Amino acid sequence: MTASTPDSPSEGLTVTIDDACRDRVLEWARSYRGDVTISTSSGDEHVGYLFDQGDSFIRLDPADGGPRAQIDIANITTVHFSGRDMAAGKSFQRWIKKFIDKKLAGETASIESEVV
Repeated sequence: MTASTPDSPSEGLTVTIDDACRDRVLEWARSYRGDVTISTSSGDEHVGYLFDQGDSFIRLDPADGGPRAQIDIANITTVHFSGRDMAAGKSFQRWIKKFIDKKLAGETASIESEVV
């Protein structure tokens, strides 16, 4: 198992599942804010957003808009972090810069989110 950091995956990472890493990789997949590709022992591939996990299964919201899939954890052979993590990037750094620029210009700047 190789990852970009010891605590989180990055787009493009593929992990072959074994007993030693199963829990950690599924935790990563649950917290990943992009699509994952789940391969199973039957050869099936499921692409989508992992939104739920029970004791023996995961639930995936398919990228193609199809019905939600429930996959037995015991059948998962690989997890590929195939989609872009929507929270990845420098959005927080851009927000900080914008906040500081406003403060320095004497404008009102706050930490509350903007109303959309």
